[in-house]
Amino acid sequence: MLFLLFILSIYFATILLLIYGFTKVKNYDAIGLKPKTTFTIVIPFRNEAENLPLLLESISKMNYPTDLFEVILVDDDSDEKFQNRNSKFQISIIDNIRVSNSPKKDAITTAIPLVKTAWIITTDADCLVPENWLLTLDNYIQTHEVSMIAGAVTYECNNSFLYHFQQLDLASLQGATIGSFGIGKAFMCNGANLAYTKSLFKELNGFEGNNTIASGDDVFLLQKAIARFPKKVHYLKSENTIVSTKPVDNWKALFYQRVRWASKTTSYQSSFGKALGLIVFTGNLVSVLSYGLWVMGFILFLHIFLLFLSKFIIDSILIYRTNRFLTKNKIRYLILSSLFYPFFSVSVALYAAFGKYEWKGRRF
Repeated sequence: MLFLLFILSIYFATILLLIYGFTKVKNYDAIGLKPKTTFTIVIPFRNEAENLPLLLESISKMNYPTDLFEVILVDDDSDEKFQNRNSKFQISIIDNIRVSNSPKKDAITTAIPLVKTAWIITTDADCLVPENWLLTLDNYIQTHEVSMIAGAVTYECNNSFLYHFQQLDLASLQGATIGSFGIGKAFMCNGANLAYTKSLFKELNGFEGNNTIASGDDVFLLQKAIARFPKKVHYLKSENTIVSTKPVDNWKALFYQRVRWASKTTSYQSSFGKALGLIVFTGNLVSVLSYGLWVMGFILFLHIFLLFLSKFIIDSILIYRTNRFLTKNKIRYLILSSLFYPFFSVSVALYAAFGKYEWKGRRF
């Protein structure tokens, strides 16, 4: 029991540190400056004929001059070619050139030579962008010395447990992301809302060194940038720039998605990121083991209850703060998700270490 308490105390202190970091990153919502930054929005896609028109429509509604941005769609071997119709802005559709084990990194690398603007911003085909997305980024760039900007991503949810479970999971990840920026230990971001200068990408030699890993077009580039230019990598905590995406529709797809995300952890450059991943995994493993020990009669139910309650409280503070920033929707299924999450998380971590996963109809 003392060992379990020791592990959970480390977990508790770590989450407290992330909560402190979250509060240190201040909100930014300025949009008063005249726009002048040029952007290229790079969107890798594969079989997204249903989602792409919705994304492009949201881009067309942005409050930003169309002569200051363009869009490059990179088709990663879709079954049917996507046809763009009646665009109000400049858009190009190109085919992905595969040279590595990472389709998305290849797609971004394929687009880079065609980029004529100062800034690149990536998002996903199943996303929607807010109207002041580029305007807020532009105002931030004009007022800060910055070469890379990470932003927030949230889900559009219905009322199912599956969808709300994903939102709470994403809130914890986004909370850890923002918190790590706040304490100067940034290690994670989301490629659905990531901006950087073309010159930075070239100076970092793009994804060189990690293109054997299928995912990680976002975090590995971020960690390389922080290692070289730590003061020029910022998090933009603004409600104006929150990109929304769709949660997956079944548990199998969710499991494989989280396995894909977890599979890159061991390749992190960031020692803090590796340590945090280990602490979170151990904290969840302790929760799972404690349930087993209770069933076998080695520890009392009261001890199990107190362990769960302490973990639930500290996790809920981070999730609540982050969810309030990400969405206006109320938190639902928090207790049920908290009971289920340790088993889900441990299963994902163990499978990521030894198993294969499916993504976009491919196995990795």
